[in-house]
Amino acid sequence: MDKIVESTKLQKDIDKLLIAKVLDKLKIVQAKNRVENTDFLDLAQKSIVEEILNKRKDENYLFFGGYKQAERTMLVLIPFETSNENNDKIFSNIMSAIRVSLPKELIGKYEHKSYLGAIMKLGVKREKIGDILVRDDGADIIISSEIEKFLINSLGTLTRFQKAKIEKINLEDINYIEKEKQIIKINVPSMRLDAIVGELAKVSRSDANKYIEQERVFVNFKLELRNSRTIEENTIITIRGKGRFTISKILGETRSKRINLEVEKW
Repeated sequence: MDKIVESTKLQKDIDKLLIAKVLDKLKIVQAKNRVENTDFLDLAQKSIVEEILNKRKDENYLFFGGYKQAERTMLVLIPFETSNENNDKIFSNIMSAIRVSLPKELIGKYEHKSYLGAIMKLGVKREKIGDILVRDDGADIIISSEIEKFLINSLGTLTRFQKAKIEKINLEDINYIEKEKQIIKINVPSMRLDAIVGELAKVSRSDANKYIEQERVFVNFKLELRNSRTIEENTIITIRGKGRFTISKILGETRSKRINLEVEKW
């Protein structure tokens, strides 16, 4: 229980800091009549920021991550006086994309963590990195424009990328391939988080609780440490190392009072 309280308090402090930064940027936009943007936000951070902006009834903003379907996005705050300008020009000033093309002998050998780990090994902070779109023959990586030259010059110095071609590409040339979703059905004893995690991850209830304690489980993109939390329809559950799932439908109970669920697996 102490761990849950400490983790929750830490997360609240982090959220407050994010909100404070956004409010500061709003003041700058209003006072200096210029475009402001945040670093890349994950989906949980985006949700927090969007809620604050909606409460304030601020409208002149958008979230963009280099391409339409991006998960990690920047909040872009635009003054009313420049709201009719070409957004593409604004985006190209604050974010860039680089393409890593692998040699034949490395095709299919690198995963998302291979690219992210390499970039962070160079000392780049996670918030400067957007989505990493991995293909068998390489990846397109969206980044903050301020680190573009550094990354292009430095990635090739790492052993894993010495033979790779590394180049800047235009945002409109980002190669996005939509992930297929799989519809599965599971049967759970209750709508408790630990029961559902156990079925989704195909592990025992005790192991599911370990996943939750190890901070590997997120509900609607927010860390969740309460194993007894009740899950509802349209809830998104992310289990690090196992995937992302949407509880799309509660199909009803069996005679033994177990619950059938339809789940979208990404």
